[in-house]
Amino acid sequence: MNPLPTILFAEDNPHDVELTLAALGQNQLANEIVVVGDGAAALDFLYRRGRFQSRPPGNPAIALLDLKMPKVDGLEVLKTIRADENLRSIPVVMLTSSREEQDLARSYQLGVNAYVLKPVDFQAFVDAVKALGVFWSIHNQPPPSTSKGEI
Repeated sequence: MNPLPTILFAEDNPHDVELTLAALGQNQLANEIVVVGDGAAALDFLYRRGRFQSRPPGNPAIALLDLKMPKVDGLEVLKTIRADENLRSIPVVMLTSSREEQDLARSYQLGVNAYVLKPVDFQAFVDAVKALGVFWSIHNQPPPSTSKGEI
């Protein structure tokens, strides 16, 4: 039996990381959650380089990306994922506080699966993250992976 795929979570705000992990933890998901603090580290994880070079092969079940991160922003990470044949099937959710219409439009132009605003209300935030975690890591059926070209 294959281990459950990881959840990649790219977020630079420690408070948002803590809240999101608490929300995901309420569902008792068995998936490992890899937290990175910027888009460059998210790409390192996806391409198995730097500190992630020894991680097992395979794509995450989902990538949760903050939009505005240091080094490489969420839109650039999304753009890279969608441009790479080996990564493009990864579901990507922008989990952001940006209410700017241009960010929303650009995210969908680049192929995001969902754009979720971080609610100000704690319980609404917990409910939104729990729903994301359950859907994408348990209910969603990803395409079959092939050993050819798999990262």
